[in-house]
Amino acid sequence: MSVTTVQVADGEGSIALRVKDTGGDGAPVVLVHPWPQRLEIWDRQETALVGAGHRVISYDRAGFGESEPTDSYDYDRLTQHLSGIFEALDLRGATLVGWSMGGGEVARFAAGPGADRLSGVVFLAAVPPFLLKTADHPGGPVTDESWREGNAFLAKDRDGFLEMIATAFFSVDGELLVGPEVREQALGWAHTADPNAIAGCQEAFSTTDFRSDLAKITVPAAIIHGDCDQMVPFEFSGALTHQALPGSMLTLIAGAPHGLGITHADQVNEALLAFIGDVHAQAGR
Repeated sequence: MSVTTVQVADGEGSIALRVKDTGGDGAPVVLVHPWPQRLEIWDRQETALVGAGHRVISYDRAGFGESEPTDSYDYDRLTQHLSGIFEALDLRGATLVGWSMGGGEVARFAAGPGADRLSGVVFLAAVPPFLLKTADHPGGPVTDESWREGNAFLAKDRDGFLEMIATAFFSVDGELLVGPEVREQALGWAHTADPNAIAGCQEAFSTTDFRSDLAKITVPAAIIHGDCDQMVPFEFSGALTHQALPGSMLTLIAGAPHGLGITHADQVNEALLAFIGDVHAQAGR
């Protein structure tokens, strides 16, 4: 296992991202973390995947954890970074998993530069297809005003904003489903993020339309979501992604919030391993 710095293209320049690679000869699984977290949020999934013989790669998104910030947090730039990791590590036949905003990188990468490097994709409590309410998407749960208000709150009271997010991440109807130490750990990870990265990514995942990206995905796909996710409600995200990807596997976990990778780790891991196993079986691996 190694934790290294990987230099990737960033617009016309380059930046350094922190990348963790468990190594080994197993089929690679690449994990893209939720906002505003860092690669450690995946510890429970990494343990299960490595135990099943997989090579697991995770990384800190630009501006989060120990990765350098960038000057733009739109999904084209973030996907450029992901593509750089795939190229640097020469990853092929990988399963790409995106949690929350990480599902955006998954959709864009699978629709474009990463199509020939993937065996499957997983959307875990993920933001696609489109969260913003617009004239042609009147059911969107996010308004232009609401994400701007969120970034204004962040600018005024960063600590208060991150406290709110950490609580919502693990809660269902106001009840925290983890012990205070787990919440505090996640809050501590969030505090390592650059404020501009937090704000830029909140704008990106709130306003980016992934419907055309989903239409281009040809590899097998899975959607794993909690039916009590109050940050990215299933009916506005996972349900629509499942409809947009014919033949996709859907696992809806009862009682699970947005932070289901921790609160319902066993069920998430079971679904994840089952999907990867099915994909490899169909491919004759």
